[in-house]
Amino acid sequence: MPVINIDLQDLRNLIGEDLPLETFTESVPLLGASIEEIEGDRMTVEFFPDRPDLYSVEGVARALRAFLGIKPGPVDYSVKDSGIEFLIDASVNAVRPYAAGGVVRGVKLNDNAIKSIMEIQEKLHITLGRRRKKVAIGIHDMRDIVPPFTYRTVRPEGVSFVPLGSDEEMTPKEILERHPKGIDYAHILEGKEIYPLITDSIEQVLSFPPIINGTLTAVTEDTTDIFLDVTGTDFRAVRGALNIVAAALVERGGSIETVRTVYDSFPEGGKKKELRQPDMSPRKWVVSLDYIISQVGADAVRKEDIIPALEAVGMSAKENGENIEILAPAYRLDIIHPIDIVEEVAIGYGYHRIAGTALRAFTIGSELAKSALSRRIRDIMTGYGYLEVTTLTLSSLEIQFDMMRRGRDPTYQITLIKNPITEEHTCLRTALTPGLLEILKKNRHRDLPQRIFEVGSIVRDHKRILHLAGLAIHAKAGFTEMKSLVLSVCRDMGAECEIRPTKDPAFIRGRGAAVVINGDEIGTFGEYHPEVITNFDLSYPVIGFEMDLFHVQNGGTKD
Repeated sequence: MPVINIDLQDLRNLIGEDLPLETFTESVPLLGASIEEIEGDRMTVEFFPDRPDLYSVEGVARALRAFLGIKPGPVDYSVKDSGIEFLIDASVNAVRPYAAGGVVRGVKLNDNAIKSIMEIQEKLHITLGRRRKKVAIGIHDMRDIVPPFTYRTVRPEGVSFVPLGSDEEMTPKEILERHPKGIDYAHILEGKEIYPLITDSIEQVLSFPPIINGTLTAVTEDTTDIFLDVTGTDFRAVRGALNIVAAALVERGGSIETVRTVYDSFPEGGKKKELRQPDMSPRKWVVSLDYIISQVGADAVRKEDIIPALEAVGMSAKENGENIEILAPAYRLDIIHPIDIVEEVAIGYGYHRIAGTALRAFTIGSELAKSALSRRIRDIMTGYGYLEVTTLTLSSLEIQFDMMRRGRDPTYQITLIKNPITEEHTCLRTALTPGLLEILKKNRHRDLPQRIFEVGSIVRDHKRILHLAGLAIHAKAGFTEMKSLVLSVCRDMGAECEIRPTKDPAFIRGRGAAVVINGDEIGTFGEYHPEVITNFDLSYPVIGFEMDLFHVQNGGTKD
């Protein structure tokens, strides 16, 4: 989870009151955070990842002012029109399609403020921005730049400018090859023939998103007027990040001005589109009062408590018959369902004030059959000298099928991820073995032999199935060793099995076998094919097995 470094005196200044340390240590955890360390006048706080608006001392100050009753309710963002245009060229649609701009004037900056702004920028890059792939933020001093600004594309060597952290002009191609930030984030633009760029009306370069800004617009303590640019691949996230940073700068004395963002060809629909950004208008929610009370607890909160509770978390609310109308700030990206309003009521009212409910019934629990089975098989496998590991349930079709030499058209349905974050996590695993091979790959530098196993769920036909898999890697690994282990495991589980040939292409032909119980194939084992071994960057023989655990326990009965 994101960790924020807070200068307590800076926090006091932003809140506007000289609050004692005890107030912070008591109140900050109630907002949904964990205080990791307090050293001198600095506090390190870990916030939940669903609250990106709190990733800065400015956001924490704003939240505490409302929570402590110093200034409850929402902040009034009186937004003006800057008269500035931000032109989005259609060429960026093939690279990084979305962008938004905004202006904040009259900002008062010192060393603490600059450090905090840089921190929220990086925290948003890592979390909301998925390490800049989804969202990247540019913060620019406006003194030496001339609007309107243009977001367009250039060839890798089509322009040169001095990037932050350098004193020489470099082309985008040179930045990706030589600059530390370019090297770190070059993968985002890998395979692209054109690169995104933000320039002003006289062709000065503001930014090469999502990599780095130019030195021309570097923010200093003398900066008062700031131009914000946010680019990315998700329009909602781009707008949200802009709102969060703009709101943070208001805490530093700034006032927000909108920028007329003009798309030549908006990615969704392909038509010209104009937007005024940042849009700081609060979002309206209408929620049943009875729903809120029933979810928080009828014995815990009353109707008259709800509006003050919502004001304590920076929202405004009013009753409307049996419902309550809530205005949530534009920077609150975490409010996506009525249950989120319920949570805010509980936070604003105070979890510490919600009394526990006495148990209405007393029962004695017992271990689930699945847990008992898993524990039993773990004892068996560790008794045979195998080390237990745990791998991710998320995987990819390439790892599950291609690298295992198995076709992508199995007899069962594969559960795919609708919006995968990375190419490595596009589906739920259909077998444990590929994940175990990944573990061996990451431990190539360790001494041999290595013997590992996992008890875990796979997903086929959108149903979870408990599997057991084991692998061994060493110079003399062979079919007979794995056959002995499989027969022993089945015997220890009280199941009688037989061994039959298998055509599974993951194994060397003639050195793989199927495990059969009561006529049903419940798993396979053998020596893995050299191509499988090299696909996982291994260089020694690998043997292994995988089987349906409940099928083994039930003596071949799938039910």
